[in-house]
Amino acid sequence: MKILITGANGMLGTALCKTLKAHKHKILATDVLTDNDSESIERLDVINKDEIFRLSYEFRPDVIFHLAAKTDVDKCESQIEHAYLVNAIGTENVALVCQQLQVIMVYISTAAVFDGNKAEPYVESDHPNPVNIYGKTKLEGERAVERLLNKYFIIRAGWMIGGGKKDEKFVAKIVRLLKEKKEISVVNDKFGSPVFTKDLSECMANLLATGRFGLYHIANKGMCSRYDIACQIVKLMDKKDVTVKPVSSASFPLPAPRGRSEAMVNLKLKLLDLDTMRPWQEALKEYLNDYFK
Repeated sequence: MKILITGANGMLGTALCKTLKAHKHKILATDVLTDNDSESIERLDVINKDEIFRLSYEFRPDVIFHLAAKTDVDKCESQIEHAYLVNAIGTENVALVCQQLQVIMVYISTAAVFDGNKAEPYVESDHPNPVNIYGKTKLEGERAVERLLNKYFIIRAGWMIGGGKKDEKFVAKIVRLLKEKKEISVVNDKFGSPVFTKDLSECMANLLATGRFGLYHIANKGMCSRYDIACQIVKLMDKKDVTVKPVSSASFPLPAPRGRSEAMVNLKLKLLDLDTMRPWQEALKEYLNDYFK
């Protein structure tokens, strides 16, 4: 198939391009930002409707994977209009071109569409109720896809792990701190389900081939806190001289509110016997071995 990818220069986009090429798909990788390492990525800003229509009509994809988003939760809280423009209107623009060209859309959403009050991990049928602007704008994106299209996949992903040298998220930050400090403090009262970009990409490629459209949760198996992940990193990297201190989220006040839990289970994948996601500890071990050892 011919597949156009928005946001291809990010953590997930990098892994997804590699996976889809391995599945013998023809890829057009696009992103609003390009760098010296991404000569194969064409510039595309999804808030520019004319631009995405022009590029899509030229390439004529069978599928558009829409990864482009404003994902900095705290900046979304202070830049509300821009967050809605990128995450809601940008997604609507992609959905409109998919509608006009009659192609499949795959939209990457988030567990942040939930309020975090549920004790157990969230399933696809749970009612969304986001507590911050990021979650609200991503939910608006989901609604645009559902309103405009029949052939779509909405993928709610967990806490992202991956990216290698492009990783600016939690795992890379902890690895860096382990080189600088003998004691680190990590929040233990917020929970989620990590998702390794490599595993997510493979699972989505397999799901695409089924034609079973709809809403899916995809995360590696297991529920944990940031503290649990940090302890696992210390163990896997054999940093016996480093102490990980559990602290409450009140120790690190942030501009945007966060729910207690973003943990998810892949219920629909499980029921369809399509859940290839392994435990998060195994995925984390592979990631650390590949990029940080």
